[in-house]
Amino acid sequence: MPIQYSGILEEHRAVRQKAGLFDVSHMGELWVEGPEAAAALGRAVVSDPARMEPGRAQYSMICAEDGGIVDDLIMYRLSEERFLVVANASNARTVTAEIKERIGSFDAALDDASSRTSLLALQGPRSLDIIASLSDVDLGALRYYAIRKADVASIPALVARTGYTGEDGFEVFVPWDAGPDLWDALMASGSPHGLAPAGLGARDTLRLEAGMPLYGNELDRGTNPYEAGLGRFVKLDKTDGFVGRDALITASQAPLKKRLCGVRVTGRGIARRGYPVHLPGATETTGVVTSGTQSPTLGEPVAMAYVQPDATPTGTALEIDVRDKRVAAEVVPLPFYKKEA
Repeated sequence: MPIQYSGILEEHRAVRQKAGLFDVSHMGELWVEGPEAAAALGRAVVSDPARMEPGRAQYSMICAEDGGIVDDLIMYRLSEERFLVVANASNARTVTAEIKERIGSFDAALDDASSRTSLLALQGPRSLDIIASLSDVDLGALRYYAIRKADVASIPALVARTGYTGEDGFEVFVPWDAGPDLWDALMASGSPHGLAPAGLGARDTLRLEAGMPLYGNELDRGTNPYEAGLGRFVKLDKTDGFVGRDALITASQAPLKKRLCGVRVTGRGIARRGYPVHLPGATETTGVVTSGTQSPTLGEPVAMAYVQPDATPTGTALEIDVRDKRVAAEVVPLPFYKKEA
């Protein structure tokens, strides 16, 4: 996936105002199938796949025994006994190994289809207009966080109404060899609507504005879901438990050591990953920036950071070390950007 095609700002604005097309075929696609597929996945992840209706999607995480996040995932339930798990590209092999080990005693099978699957993400307010003319079903009726089979440009596909930009959009799974034909068909259909190819740079600025965490930045093995503000996805009441449950019960009851928050830079400078965060006048750090950029939509620098819990209330004044200079900032709610209803 290229960093950019025409330019990050241009691609970012295309997604916010019209539409952008991302080739995210580097993601991992894992099938879990069998009579006990729901229970097997329930053992592997922190959420409860058994509660999903067929045709729906669920955000989740796979955690280690100590509660640290191994990866965050999107799971789709295609039928009672068939699930698709989408993992981050950098963690796909790790997730495959972890799930394989955790479902070993269940009547379920794991199939890593990553090398056989192309995945294109069409995102932006014009995305439905672009894909509708190419599909044999009414994709306008597809709910958010839902998936269904459809032919797109006469290509058999799975179409999900999900994404990583904060905009409406679709993620389309097709056989590997069909990826280029699908790309060409979507670009041709999208040309009158202002569709632009978009790369990794715009994907990052878009997800940051939308307050969506990135593994390796906001999420890692040293962070648990509660610290990341994702505790609502952890289902501690699952009957059969899951790997990491005991540690996460403890974490849910203990004071947090750090907490993820949104930051708006009010001084001159852009906060970048790894920059120290201070309370005004303090010599010791209170946290660290995990992601930061000049927001193309808002026209001001924004960031996410882990800070000590007493520094997370909205409006708390902060200072960020930007190139050996303290720059004023303040805590603001996440997300920074939310699309109009």
